[in-house]
Amino acid sequence: MESLFKTTPLNDFWCRTRGLHFHVVGEGVVRVRTPRQERVCDRENYIDFRMRLLGEPGQGPQVLSPGIHSFPFKLGLPLGLPSTFLGKHGWVQYYCKTALREPNGLTHKNQQVFIVMNPIDLNLEPAGLGNISGQESFKCEVEHKFGVSCVGSAPVICKVTLDRGGYVPGESIGVSATVYNKSKVTIKSTKAALTETITYMARGKVVNAEKRELASLTRGKIRPGEKDEWINEQLYIPPLPPTNLRGCHLIKFIIEPKSLQKEVKIQLPIIMATYPLRNDGESSAYRSGTHYPSTLPIFRPWLEEKPTLD
Repeated sequence: MESLFKTTPLNDFWCRTRGLHFHVVGEGVVRVRTPRQERVCDRENYIDFRMRLLGEPGQGPQVLSPGIHSFPFKLGLPLGLPSTFLGKHGWVQYYCKTALREPNGLTHKNQQVFIVMNPIDLNLEPAGLGNISGQESFKCEVEHKFGVSCVGSAPVICKVTLDRGGYVPGESIGVSATVYNKSKVTIKSTKAALTETITYMARGKVVNAEKRELASLTRGKIRPGEKDEWINEQLYIPPLPPTNLRGCHLIKFIIEPKSLQKEVKIQLPIIMATYPLRNDGESSAYRSGTHYPSTLPIFRPWLEEKPTLD
């Protein structure tokens, strides 16, 4: 990381300071409320770097003249950092904090969040993730019988195929499926959804899980004896961080009966990466049209929670 910190003395007057302190923090935090309203917390530190940009210990106050003062510096980030992530019950976040201390004890503080994207190259992942150069696509098949008594009843047969098992944001997932309704129950709809499942751990235990639906495609009803086919339907992937946290991305193909019976789900795990698959002869790992998160919210809901009275 390369940066240029600037400070501006207030009101165009000379400013006396005891030091300008700089702190880079990278942390993973989980904060979960139990059904009894007890808080379970855990924390991991990835970066904790401190330095003085102005002033030395034991020296007297420094004087800053009116105007803008720049303090250039460089900081190399460690390898293998988890990507920035914000969830309902925790976060992985990186930020810089500065403190300008005056001789009278007054301290001016500021903080700036920055994003870390840990790269995942699909070209270095197992061959089964793509269909380039003759590799096979991802497939899944299920046979389900509706009704309380399934003896002698005909099934609903569903086959789902993805064009590959790894993608980058901005690409589209090619979904192909065949749903053959041999039952006597009308299928209200079928749906393909890109979902994210996040598992939160604290003190070595799973304390909560969060599921998000990121994108979806829906088709209409299938009457008894009818068949519906999805042919390379395109499910667009929005800007997302890569898959290198305690969670996973799934394609869920959902069959919803028209009656009160439970829906049928087919799940296919996929990888979200930062570098797309290359065709033979391509020298660059990048492909035009890919999109990554350029900004992430810095709002943490639990910081706004009002304390409860015991």
